[in-house]
Amino acid sequence: MTVCKAADVVVIGGGVVGAAITYFLTRNNVQVILVERGAIASGTSGRCEGDVLVCDKGPGFDTRLNKLSQDLFPQIAQELNYDIGWTQKGSLLAVENEEEMEVAKTFCARLAAEGLPVRILDRYEVREVEPHLAKDIVGGMETDSDGSLYPMGLAYGLVSDAKRRGAQIMSHNAVLDIKRDVNGRIARVITQREDIVAPRVVNAAGIWAPVIGEMVGLDIPIRPRQGQMLVSERTFPVARRKVMEFGYMMAKFEDGNYTRNVTPEMEQFGVALVFEPTEAQNFLIGSSRRFVGEDTSCNVSVLRAMAQRAIRFFPAIKDINIIRSYAGLRPYTPDHLPIVSETEVEGFYVAAGHEGDGIGLSLITGKMISQMICGEPLSISGDPLRLSRFQKVKIKPFRKD
Repeated sequence: MTVCKAADVVVIGGGVVGAAITYFLTRNNVQVILVERGAIASGTSGRCEGDVLVCDKGPGFDTRLNKLSQDLFPQIAQELNYDIGWTQKGSLLAVENEEEMEVAKTFCARLAAEGLPVRILDRYEVREVEPHLAKDIVGGMETDSDGSLYPMGLAYGLVSDAKRRGAQIMSHNAVLDIKRDVNGRIARVITQREDIVAPRVVNAAGIWAPVIGEMVGLDIPIRPRQGQMLVSERTFPVARRKVMEFGYMMAKFEDGNYTRNVTPEMEQFGVALVFEPTEAQNFLIGSSRRFVGEDTSCNVSVLRAMAQRAIRFFPAIKDINIIRSYAGLRPYTPDHLPIVSETEVEGFYVAAGHEGDGIGLSLITGKMISQMICGEPLSISGDPLRLSRFQKVKIKPFRKD
């Protein structure tokens, strides 16, 4: 006989987004069961940097959404009975040439108009704050509010608090199907171990969100986009906070109006400098962006291109050893914004597609999904995040449970 459980909401996906949703729902006294096919934070959340940034976001809605989330982290870090390693040292976008500087000044002015703490540094100021940068770097854009944390620690801390408030966590338990009632509403979630009776499901499955969407007939346009990282040995302090190249903005948003002075391999692999010092006195080097399905193996050519790009900005690291590398999969959407949305299927919500911003947007995503389910006003308009913006929503005939 099938074992059954019951809940108000089933959250599918145990990364930082699913953990944040579970956290905020339980704070609203909602009975939640979180289902994860592997271990907590075993997917993208365990193979990424822990950045909470606004410096690399487009001015407007994207910036406001990320700043709302960023502002939640200091309080959450205090409330959780778990050290998530939250620090707020700011970040720097290094500007490589005068042409980029003109674009950076305009970009900075637009972010400042949004109320963000940003400023342009000239070639002397940028070397004063980051003396190991290459001597020909012409300046930078500094953002004081940017922070970082331990991603897996954030997921563990949110889940731990949610469990204390009554949430049930079912790890290593894949979802096999989702049943609807005679009216097409969410009724039951079928997992490997038991059935869960629930009127609401939140699909926070990251790159696997399309698979969960198919169970209720929804087309969710998310693709895995691979990113690779290099980890150095312990060494001298190369930089005091996160440093990226301003050209990273063009690589991230695939802007064809500007061509960086990079090798064909760097262009092919979407390589741009992302340099992050750690509390362990080593550093991480990124980044790359490739569509290679669900492949999480590292490619030596990509790693070499990333190392070359990092040395161009920080020549002092050329003799420092790399001790390991790893790759993760970012859940990519065509417009680079996540899907945080109710759907055409009553009781079914989507919270996925954050690409490289899943850590930074986890808290505002959790809060907004909780607000949707509990009938509260949203912290920010949800219209730009709706699944229906892709106009590819298809509802298949439902089966009577």
